[in-house]
Amino acid sequence: MNDSYLNFVNSPLGARVARSLRWPLPEVLRRYRADTPEFDGIVAVGAGPSPQLLDALADVIAHIGMTSVAHAGASAWVPLANRHGLMTGRFEPADPAAHSQAGSQARVRALVFDASGIEDSAQLDTLYAFFHDALRSLDKCGRIVVLGRPPEACASPRQWTAQRALEGVTRSLGKEARRGITSNLIYVADGAKSGAKSGATSSAGNSNDAGIPSGIESTLRFFLSPRSAYVSGQVVRIGTAPSALGDDFDWTQPLAGQRAVVTGAARGIGAAIAHVLAAQGAHVTGIDVPAATDALDATMRQISGTALPFDIAAPETPAQIAAALDELGVDVFVHNAGITKDKTIAKMSEPAWRNVIDINLSAQERIDDALLEAGTLRDGGRIVCVSSIGGIAGNLGQTNYAASKAGVIGRVQSMAPHLAKRRITINAVAPGFIETQMTAKMPLAIREAGRRMNSMSQGGQPVDVAQTIAWLAHPGSAGITGQVVRVCGQSLIGA
Repeated sequence: MNDSYLNFVNSPLGARVARSLRWPLPEVLRRYRADTPEFDGIVAVGAGPSPQLLDALADVIAHIGMTSVAHAGASAWVPLANRHGLMTGRFEPADPAAHSQAGSQARVRALVFDASGIEDSAQLDTLYAFFHDALRSLDKCGRIVVLGRPPEACASPRQWTAQRALEGVTRSLGKEARRGITSNLIYVADGAKSGAKSGATSSAGNSNDAGIPSGIESTLRFFLSPRSAYVSGQVVRIGTAPSALGDDFDWTQPLAGQRAVVTGAARGIGAAIAHVLAAQGAHVTGIDVPAATDALDATMRQISGTALPFDIAAPETPAQIAAALDELGVDVFVHNAGITKDKTIAKMSEPAWRNVIDINLSAQERIDDALLEAGTLRDGGRIVCVSSIGGIAGNLGQTNYAASKAGVIGRVQSMAPHLAKRRITINAVAPGFIETQMTAKMPLAIREAGRRMNSMSQGGQPVDVAQTIAWLAHPGSAGITGQVVRVCGQSLIGA
């Protein structure tokens, strides 16, 4: 859907008018395109005391081909980068006058800070020193990533306190930076720092004889990439999990040879998910109601996928889905299908309540039960559910919808430990205001409020949800489970 205000303020005349009237100035977001480099430019590296993740960071930067510069607080970076064969140098704070002449060439694409060694609140000064110097150097649509340790796994209350403080810093940076810049925090469990396969030796010479976990590379790639254009203010935890990635892993086709299923795939967000998963190498089976068969067939033809016209609310459907997929099995299952029947609860009919709960939540439970019982969902597979910011914050006239989407979050959190026995991960994405046919029907005032009440001052696109799901479906994301990631441009609602 077209955002006329976004188009206007990004024209020469509109920009002048917006500045004079102090209107919001949303940036046209830099999203992933197959015909442009996914990674380019400079990443500036900062660190607190005793950083523990710089070696893993150097691995990733070497793989993606970015140039690095080190802030004065990251004294260990230059010799480490040299051992990795990286192009590197010393960080110099931005000169505002130089930017006006040289434009974005003088700026950096990403700021990454390793806070994993911070054990006391007094050491948070190192975050101030880095971002105070570096934030002005960050280009529009740049990336901020902070690396830390999960507070609940910390050895002392002081360390827990300091690591928890990282959330406030990271979220505030996203709101201060603006200009399409995202800011996210990755808590990395001890032992999840390497992306190498089991039995490998790190460049620092440390052998990991217990089997190297899947690591942080898929997550760092996502948050440093244009693929995460509308994901900001999020906190992701990476636990330890056995790696499935070999030295010859193809990062351009991470889902090659895998089979993925997407419900509600005929159009909108579901169709976008199907396209992105197919572009990353998966064979996609799309499911939608029989009434949408023509649209579903058209979407699947575009990606050489398979169409299954099933009503997921029908009691016989879970067994039918399991039977239809049984011979080939499933690696990735995306629960996207959902409906709304909005009314205040005093005016809502009982069927409207039941239908929304049944389709948005109970159907997911029944389908997963059938797939798991039949063994159709392979060990090491991925389940990704589509929740909503409404399930986090609630919404006027949507008690049924909010209940269903909050329930999705509950089942993700409750199922994760049970599925871990089979190395299956389950996560959810929670979209905010996404430009779809549904949001196009909203009254103008509500639609504009939804677009502007976030750090990006605009709505997201279906592809933003799809790219986030693809990251969670990635073979390298085995350490991420039981989590909810908002795709909302750092919305003020429910923050």
